[in-house]
Amino acid sequence: MDTMERAIDIQLEDLKKMILLMGGHVEKSLAQVTAALLSRDVDMFSGVHDIEKLINEDHIRVDNACMHVLAKQGPVAKDLRLIISVLKINNDLERMGDQTVNISYSGKDYLGRKPIQQQLSDIQKMSEIAGRMVKGSLDSFVRGDVEQAKKILLMDDEIDALKNKVFQDAMAHMKAHSDDVEAGMDLILIARNLERLGDHATNIAEDVIFAFTGKDVRHGGKFG
Repeated sequence: MDTMERAIDIQLEDLKKMILLMGGHVEKSLAQVTAALLSRDVDMFSGVHDIEKLINEDHIRVDNACMHVLAKQGPVAKDLRLIISVLKINNDLERMGDQTVNISYSGKDYLGRKPIQQQLSDIQKMSEIAGRMVKGSLDSFVRGDVEQAKKILLMDDEIDALKNKVFQDAMAHMKAHSDDVEAGMDLILIARNLERLGDHATNIAEDVIFAFTGKDVRHGGKFG
Protein backbone atom coordinates (compact mmCIF):
# COMPACT_ATOMS: atom_id res chain seq x y z
CA MET A 1 0.00 0.00 0.00
CA ASP A 2 2.81 2.42 0.90
CA THR A 3 4.56 1.65 -2.40
CA MET A 4 1.37 2.38 -4.35
CA GLU A 5 0.87 5.66 -2.50
CA ARG A 6 4.44 6.73 -3.21
CA ALA A 7 3.98 5.77 -6.87
CA ILE A 8 0.85 7.85 -7.32
CA ASP A 9 2.39 10.78 -5.45
CA ILE A 10 5.29 10.77 -7.91
CA GLN A 11 2.91 10.58 -10.85
CA LEU A 12 0.78 13.44 -9.53
CA GLU A 13 3.88 15.57 -9.13
CA ASP A 14 4.83 14.73 -12.71
CA LEU A 15 1.38 15.88 -13.85
CA LYS A 16 1.86 19.18 -12.03
CA LYS A 17 5.20 19.69 -13.75
CA MET A 18 3.66 18.99 -17.15
CA ILE A 19 0.86 21.49 -16.50
CA LEU A 20 3.39 24.08 -15.37
CA LEU A 21 5.41 23.59 -18.56
CA MET A 22 2.29 23.94 -20.68
CA GLY A 23 1.32 27.06 -18.76
CA GLY A 24 4.77 28.49 -19.47
CA HIS A 25 4.13 28.04 -23.18
CA VAL A 26 0.80 29.86 -22.85
CA GLU A 27 2.46 32.74 -20.99
CA LYS A 28 5.14 32.94 -23.67
CA SER A 29 2.54 32.98 -26.43
CA LEU A 30 0.60 35.78 -24.74
CA ALA A 31 3.78 37.81 -24.26
CA GLN A 32 4.76 37.25 -27.89
CA VAL A 33 1.45 38.35 -29.37
CA THR A 34 1.31 41.40 -27.10
CA ALA A 35 4.86 42.41 -28.01
CA ALA A 36 4.01 42.08 -31.71
CA LEU A 37 1.03 44.40 -31.28
CA LEU A 38 2.82 47.03 -29.24
CA SER A 39 5.94 47.07 -31.42
CA ARG A 40 3.83 46.86 -34.60
CA ASP A 41 6.04 43.99 -35.74
CA VAL A 42 3.91 41.76 -37.96
CA ASP A 43 6.66 39.17 -38.35
CA MET A 44 6.53 38.42 -34.62
CA PHE A 45 3.05 36.93 -34.98
CA SER A 46 4.47 33.83 -36.66
CA GLY A 47 6.13 32.88 -33.39
CA VAL A 48 2.70 32.58 -31.77
CA HIS A 49 1.78 29.80 -34.19
CA ASP A 50 5.02 27.97 -33.41
CA ILE A 51 4.24 28.10 -29.70
CA GLU A 52 0.69 26.88 -30.34
CA LYS A 53 2.13 23.67 -31.78
CA LEU A 54 3.97 23.09 -28.50
CA ILE A 55 0.78 23.76 -26.53
CA ASN A 56 -1.12 21.24 -28.65
CA GLU A 57 1.59 18.65 -28.05
CA ASP A 58 1.42 19.39 -24.32
CA HIS A 59 -2.36 18.95 -24.45
CA ILE A 60 -2.11 15.43 -25.82
CA ARG A 61 0.75 14.51 -23.51
CA VAL A 62 -1.12 15.57 -20.36
CA ASP A 63 -4.31 13.78 -21.43
CA ASN A 64 -2.40 10.57 -22.02
CA ALA A 65 -0.57 10.86 -18.70
CA CYS A 66 -3.85 11.36 -16.83
CA MET A 67 -5.41 8.35 -18.52
CA HIS A 68 -2.39 6.26 -17.53
CA VAL A 69 -2.67 7.25 -13.85
CA LEU A 70 -6.41 6.62 -13.83
CA ALA A 71 -5.98 3.19 -15.39
CA LYS A 72 -3.00 2.05 -13.32
CA GLN A 73 -3.65 3.55 -9.88
CA GLY A 74 -7.42 3.76 -9.52
CA PRO A 75 -7.21 7.04 -7.54
CA VAL A 76 -9.97 8.06 -5.14
CA ALA A 77 -10.96 11.10 -3.05
CA LYS A 78 -8.41 13.95 -3.21
CA ASP A 79 -6.16 12.17 -5.71
CA LEU A 80 -9.10 11.67 -8.08
CA ARG A 81 -10.18 15.31 -7.71
CA LEU A 82 -6.65 16.40 -8.54
CA ILE A 83 -6.54 14.34 -11.73
CA ILE A 84 -9.98 15.57 -12.80
CA SER A 85 -8.75 19.11 -12.23
CA VAL A 86 -5.61 18.47 -14.29
CA LEU A 87 -7.75 17.28 -17.20
CA LYS A 88 -9.89 20.42 -17.01
CA ILE A 89 -6.91 22.75 -16.61
CA ASN A 90 -5.30 21.04 -19.59
CA ASN A 91 -8.30 21.95 -21.74
CA ASP A 92 -8.35 25.54 -20.47
CA LEU A 93 -4.67 26.00 -21.31
CA GLU A 94 -5.19 24.58 -24.80
CA ARG A 95 -8.02 27.05 -25.36
CA MET A 96 -5.76 29.87 -24.16
CA GLY A 97 -3.30 28.89 -26.86
CA ASP A 98 -6.11 29.14 -29.40
CA GLN A 99 -7.01 32.58 -28.09
CA THR A 100 -3.47 33.91 -28.54
CA VAL A 101 -3.62 32.67 -32.13
CA ASN A 102 -6.95 34.46 -32.60
CA ILE A 103 -5.33 37.64 -31.28
CA SER A 104 -2.46 37.21 -33.73
CA TYR A 105 -4.91 37.07 -36.66
CA SER A 106 -6.85 40.14 -35.50
CA GLY A 107 -3.61 41.89 -34.58
CA LYS A 108 -2.13 41.33 -38.01
CA ASP A 109 -5.27 42.75 -39.60
CA TYR A 110 -5.22 45.73 -37.23
CA LEU A 111 -1.59 46.60 -37.94
CA GLY A 112 -2.27 46.43 -41.66
CA ARG A 113 -4.90 49.14 -41.45
CA LYS A 114 -4.67 52.92 -41.05
CA PRO A 115 -3.77 53.70 -37.41
CA ILE A 116 -6.71 55.04 -35.42
CA GLN A 117 -6.68 57.45 -32.51
CA GLN A 118 -7.38 54.84 -29.90
CA GLN A 119 -4.08 53.57 -28.52
CA LEU A 120 -3.30 50.03 -27.42
CA SER A 121 -2.75 51.00 -23.78
CA ASP A 122 -5.94 49.29 -22.58
CA ILE A 123 -5.08 46.18 -24.59
CA GLN A 124 -1.66 46.17 -22.94
CA LYS A 125 -3.26 46.44 -19.49
CA MET A 126 -5.62 43.57 -20.31
CA SER A 127 -2.70 41.42 -21.44
CA GLU A 128 -0.77 42.17 -18.27
CA ILE A 129 -3.72 41.22 -16.07
CA ALA A 130 -4.40 38.07 -18.10
CA GLY A 131 -0.74 37.11 -17.79
CA ARG A 132 -0.83 37.56 -14.02
CA MET A 133 -4.01 35.52 -13.83
CA VAL A 134 -2.51 32.65 -15.82
CA LYS A 135 0.67 32.60 -13.77
CA GLY A 136 -1.14 33.04 -10.47
CA SER A 137 -3.71 30.34 -11.13
CA LEU A 138 -1.04 27.82 -12.11
CA ASP A 139 1.16 28.72 -9.14
CA SER A 140 -1.82 28.21 -6.84
CA PHE A 141 -2.39 24.80 -8.40
CA VAL A 142 1.16 23.59 -8.07
CA ARG A 143 1.37 24.83 -4.46
CA GLY A 144 -2.16 23.83 -3.50
CA ASP A 145 -2.70 27.46 -2.45
CA VAL A 146 -6.47 27.95 -2.22
CA GLU A 147 -6.20 31.50 -0.91
CA GLN A 148 -4.19 32.56 -3.95
CA ALA A 149 -6.77 30.89 -6.19
CA LYS A 150 -9.51 32.98 -4.56
CA LYS A 151 -7.58 36.16 -5.40
CA ILE A 152 -7.49 35.14 -9.07
CA LEU A 153 -11.29 34.95 -9.11
CA LEU A 154 -11.48 38.56 -7.97
CA MET A 155 -9.15 39.73 -10.76
CA ASP A 156 -11.67 38.69 -13.40
CA ASP A 157 -13.69 41.87 -12.78
CA GLU A 158 -10.66 44.00 -13.70
CA ILE A 159 -10.21 42.44 -17.10
CA ASP A 160 -13.97 42.52 -17.78
CA ALA A 161 -14.06 46.26 -17.02
CA LEU A 162 -11.18 46.93 -19.40
CA LYS A 163 -12.83 44.87 -22.13
CA ASN A 164 -15.98 46.95 -21.75
CA LYS A 165 -13.91 50.15 -21.95
CA VAL A 166 -12.20 49.02 -25.17
CA PHE A 167 -15.59 48.13 -26.63
CA GLN A 168 -17.17 51.46 -25.70
CA ASP A 169 -14.20 53.53 -26.88
CA ALA A 170 -13.97 51.62 -30.15
CA MET A 171 -17.71 51.97 -30.80
CA ALA A 172 -17.56 55.73 -30.15
CA HIS A 173 -14.60 56.09 -32.49
CA MET A 174 -16.28 54.05 -35.24
CA LYS A 175 -19.41 56.19 -35.05
CA ALA A 176 -17.31 59.30 -35.53
CA HIS A 177 -14.95 57.80 -38.14
CA SER A 178 -16.73 55.40 -40.46
CA ASP A 179 -13.50 54.64 -42.33
CA ASP A 180 -12.08 53.05 -39.18
CA VAL A 181 -14.82 50.46 -38.59
CA GLU A 182 -12.63 47.49 -39.50
CA ALA A 183 -9.77 48.63 -37.28
CA GLY A 184 -12.21 49.25 -34.44
CA MET A 185 -13.65 45.75 -34.82
CA ASP A 186 -10.13 44.31 -34.72
CA LEU A 187 -9.56 45.99 -31.34
CA ILE A 188 -12.86 44.64 -30.03
CA LEU A 189 -11.95 41.09 -31.12
CA ILE A 190 -8.52 41.36 -29.50
CA ALA A 191 -10.07 42.55 -26.24
CA ARG A 192 -12.67 39.81 -26.37
CA ASN A 193 -10.02 37.12 -26.71
CA LEU A 194 -8.02 38.60 -23.83
CA GLU A 195 -11.16 38.54 -21.71
CA ARG A 196 -11.64 34.88 -22.59
CA LEU A 197 -8.06 34.20 -21.50
CA GLY A 198 -8.98 35.68 -18.15
CA ASP A 199 -12.09 33.50 -18.03
CA HIS A 200 -9.98 30.37 -18.56
CA ALA A 201 -7.57 31.45 -15.82
CA THR A 202 -10.61 31.88 -13.58
CA ASN A 203 -11.68 28.34 -14.48
CA ILE A 204 -8.27 27.08 -13.38
CA ALA A 205 -8.57 28.92 -10.06
CA GLU A 206 -11.99 27.32 -9.54
CA ASP A 207 -10.48 23.91 -10.27
CA VAL A 208 -7.76 24.55 -7.69
CA ILE A 209 -10.37 25.23 -5.04
CA PHE A 210 -12.23 22.07 -6.03
CA ALA A 211 -9.10 19.92 -6.10
CA PHE A 212 -7.88 20.92 -2.66
CA THR A 213 -11.14 21.54 -0.78
CA GLY A 214 -13.80 19.58 -2.64
CA LYS A 215 -15.90 22.77 -2.97
CA ASP A 216 -17.49 23.57 -6.33
CA VAL A 217 -17.49 27.36 -6.68
CA ARG A 218 -18.56 27.53 -10.31
CA HIS A 219 -21.66 29.54 -11.31
CA GLY A 220 -21.65 31.74 -8.24
CA GLY A 221 -20.86 29.07 -5.68
CA LYS A 222 -19.47 30.45 -2.43
CA PHE A 223 -15.77 30.01 -1.70
CA GLY A 224 -15.55 31.84 1.62
